[in-house]
Amino acid sequence: MTVAGFKDNNFNDRASTAAKAKLAAIEKFRQLPKPDDPAVLARQAELKAIAEARDARAAERRAQREAEALAEKRRLEEEARAAAAAEAERRAREREEEAARKAARDARYAARKARK
Repeated sequence: MTVAGFKDNNFNDRASTAAKAKLAAIEKFRQLPKPDDPAVLARQAELKAIAEARDARAAERRAQREAEALAEKRRLEEEARAAAAAEAERRAREREEEAARKAARDARYAARKARK
């Protein structure tokens, strides 16, 4: 019984096949473009331009976020000032109302004293 696709290779056949595969890999590597090849240089320039554009967009987004954060901070400060002013106005109104109630009470007291 034999396994399909099984080859009875001896050591020399296997070594020869490995050497051919190694040579094929080396040849494939040698066919790659060199670092000073115009196509490689153009690709590097293209990648550099893409990276610079990406960095510029990131800086723009960062500046936009900082501007929005500053605007939000200013808005919150303005709201806090408005709330403080409203609270001060409310307290002043309460003091005036309390003074008016006290004056009315004192007037009633004085009227009672005058009647006696």
